[in-house]
Amino acid sequence: MSESENRPAVEVSGLVKRYGSTTAVDGLELRLARGQVLALLGPNGAGKTTTVEICEGFVKPDAGSVTVLGLPPGDAALRPRVGVMPQGGGAYPGVRAGEMLRLVASCAARPLATGWLIDVLGLGSVQRIPYKRLSGGQQQRLSLACALVGRPELVFLDEPTAGMDPQARRLVWDLVAALRADGVSVLITTHLMEEAETLADQVVIMDHGQVVAEGTPAQLTTEDPDCQQLRFKARGGLDTTLLTAALPEGCHVTEAALGMYVVTGRVDPQVVSTVTAWCAQQGVLAEELNVGRRSLEDVFLELTGRELR
Repeated sequence: MSESENRPAVEVSGLVKRYGSTTAVDGLELRLARGQVLALLGPNGAGKTTTVEICEGFVKPDAGSVTVLGLPPGDAALRPRVGVMPQGGGAYPGVRAGEMLRLVASCAARPLATGWLIDVLGLGSVQRIPYKRLSGGQQQRLSLACALVGRPELVFLDEPTAGMDPQARRLVWDLVAALRADGVSVLITTHLMEEAETLADQVVIMDHGQVVAEGTPAQLTTEDPDCQQLRFKARGGLDTTLLTAALPEGCHVTEAALGMYVVTGRVDPQVVSTVTAWCAQQGVLAEELNVGRRSLEDVFLELTGRELR
């Protein structure tokens, strides 16, 4: 095995990219191991897409180093080894769906059967329709097919299930799982926390161009005993002041969404009893009451804030 084959599929060190006075990526460190799936998360403007475009060789960094399969991004030797699914689709507007896939396949040494990919991704009925007339979800599926048809060793997927219905999303998840099982390395950006938890071996959360947390989904959501959560549903808009006062020190209550209440702190039987007694005093029933670990979405919001960007 050569030295380049021993290195991570993607290795980023001290990466910096500026656009005028805005620093989009600020000293980023990133490692994607061979044969694994890494999910890159972050709010809009965090620097995810810029990072991926640098790794793909489409954007030049201002500082830092990047290697892809042991080579510089954009190296001609990477073209047959890397699949790219850009956020914007990447197909010619007037070309028919089937023609686009066959064109990409013709550039590969050992392409997958285009008919098989078209069938698997549910594009059989639209393969003669121009790309610009496809629905958003169909355009995404065609873009994914183009990324996979060349049998790549590494795939970059930028928001791969955006605009897809639940059935198509699950299909894409199955394909990503199959890629990983075949030893393909995958770097995926997504706003769907469930997608990251389902697919990723490693999760990296970015904000303001920097890594703010990284680890496996289990590591990132592991409970601190003092940060457990008790969730329950009840009538929306209840005044939780008395409940907060009745709970032990360190516990606090929020109405995360209308009618969905979350008690955060050290949750024990006494806390559960206090919550149900308070609900009885309000004349409501605590429904779907459960104690569970933080979700990846909870961690994401804690680290990046709740304000809309």
